[in-house]
Amino acid sequence: MTTPANVLRTSVGDFPLGECRLAVGGRDWAVLYTAAVVTRAEESRYLSRAAHDLPYGVALWPGAIALSHEIALRGAEFRGRSVMELGAGTGLPGIVAASAGAAVVQSDWSELALHVCRLNGERNGARGIEYREADWAAWADPAKYDWLIGSDILYSYLNHEYLRRIFEGNLAPGGRVLLADPFRAESLPLLEELAAAGWRVAHSRWSIGEGADARPVAVFELAPPGSVP
Repeated sequence: MTTPANVLRTSVGDFPLGECRLAVGGRDWAVLYTAAVVTRAEESRYLSRAAHDLPYGVALWPGAIALSHEIALRGAEFRGRSVMELGAGTGLPGIVAASAGAAVVQSDWSELALHVCRLNGERNGARGIEYREADWAAWADPAKYDWLIGSDILYSYLNHEYLRRIFEGNLAPGGRVLLADPFRAESLPLLEELAAAGWRVAHSRWSIGEGADARPVAVFELAPPGSVP
């Protein structure tokens, strides 16, 4: 269920924020967002408008919902671990990870997205999350993380080189990458490149949405060459 909650005021206009309440991991979560783009039809309509400066980073995408379910299901693997969320957007996966006991950094290139991300963290009682504005093309974080997580971030070939560099440079020993994507064709080349380079690539499958509009979403787990299965 969604209800009007607030207004996001930006340099390109004001956008009403809705509130979506989601049941994930046996708990209800409240997420502020500009639009829900879960189904393929919703995504097509939204992206046709996004060319007119809609803040797509603050939409609620299907991958974020699937990744949140995956993290909640595997909460014990996140407890006490360090997590970097890439392209955090509305922030639900990182919030779920923090609530499971992880030390979370949520990053996004968009100041607007981080603002909404912080609001969502506060609304859901998440503690200790660090919010960081960061550009993948100019990534300068030397830290190592047990988990690198991201949802709907593989959509552009142009970002694959930058993401691969982050995966290779910012995983702690034994660390893994967890990425959610609704089987977009543009996302597969990076996964194929990593598999060819010796990364272990596995995935679970989630169905997001209801009835005929339900959308399959993969959550890919990546482990670097030489890691212990």
